[in-house]
Amino acid sequence: MVLTIKDLMSRERTYLPGSASCPGCGASLAFKLASKVLGRNTVYVVPACCFSVIQGPYPKTCINAPLINIAFAAAAACASGITRAHKITGRKANVVVWAGDGGTVDIGLQALSGAAERNEDMIYVCYDNEAYMNTGIQRSGSTPQKAWTKTTLGGKVQPKKEVPLIVAMHRVPYVATASVGYPMDLVRKFEKASRMEGFRYIHILSPCPPGWGMSSNKTAEMGKLAVDTCFFPLYEIEHGKLRVTVKPRERKPLKNYLLAQSRFRRTLSEADVEELEKEVVKKWNQLLELEKLDRIV
Repeated sequence: MVLTIKDLMSRERTYLPGSASCPGCGASLAFKLASKVLGRNTVYVVPACCFSVIQGPYPKTCINAPLINIAFAAAAACASGITRAHKITGRKANVVVWAGDGGTVDIGLQALSGAAERNEDMIYVCYDNEAYMNTGIQRSGSTPQKAWTKTTLGGKVQPKKEVPLIVAMHRVPYVATASVGYPMDLVRKFEKASRMEGFRYIHILSPCPPGWGMSSNKTAEMGKLAVDTCFFPLYEIEHGKLRVTVKPRERKPLKNYLLAQSRFRRTLSEADVEELEKEVVKKWNQLLELEKLDRIV
């Protein structure tokens, strides 16, 4: 079954009105789409992150499904316990970790790797706003090179950590990247992941207006531009076979994406833009080469 917009609109809401998210929050938009696909029969595990706040102040919440808030490093471990309990009791439900990049690529990476190695039956989602936004815009391992944060005032030196490929090297059944700028691609990947068993990982680019320095009405546009410039490619790796799911007909200049955000405008020179453009083209061509292989792992 391929879900349509009409199908999604007719489904019961898991994400209710009245959240505490910032205007234009990419994580909020991503959860609204994903939760429509996953449905009420889902248990969410959320480590410390923006989404811990987005749920709403206790005792009220905008999440109409079981949800556990857990320590930064423990999300995948907690979800592993839930999946084992379900196996013992015979309950059938989606077990979903919904974590930011800090709790995924840095603090939670050890538990994530362990769950992936054991092929635990869960969907691990990283909504990636590319910094520790909830604590004031500090750099994470997922912050792009040259991006300004409050701990990289001259621009981050290191490149972004390629966590989807790291997870794929664990030989899990399914890994995918997604963006709120391509909503139906995101929906299809959650639909596919929900039909599979074992460890599934989805990494979503989640633009953050206050953290990225952009208008709150540009979230979807920025998420699309990241893909159309090949800065954030969309692909899936199913049982070791990689497939690029969105190929721009004509790649847009990277500067269109970078200079639309103050986090890059603060630090970038023309030479920096050219350097990043070359790196983006190089990685895109590498991805296309990987797509030609029968399996990448």
